[in-house]
Amino acid sequence: MTGKPPKRVSVWVRHAGVGVDFAAAVAVFTLIGYWIDRHWQLGHKATITGAVLGLVGGMYNLVRASLAAFKEIDRQEDDRDGKPKS
Repeated sequence: MTGKPPKRVSVWVRHAGVGVDFAAAVAVFTLIGYWIDRHWQLGHKATITGAVLGLVGGMYNLVRASLAAFKEIDRQEDDRDGKPKS
């Protein structure tokens, strides 16, 4: 099969990595905070701050990507059904 996959499948495949991006953001910011804590002996302040920043940034990207995916799917369904775009 050398043809392109259907567009509906490609939308979901394209956005499937959003969960991995979320986990990576949390992990990276938490590790940076952990390193700062160990380097400057701040207790757990930077680790907690890093984890919160990772959660906020990851959640922002997750919501943004999810909304974009649903808009694209709605657009494709409207095109398939022949409804006018709003």
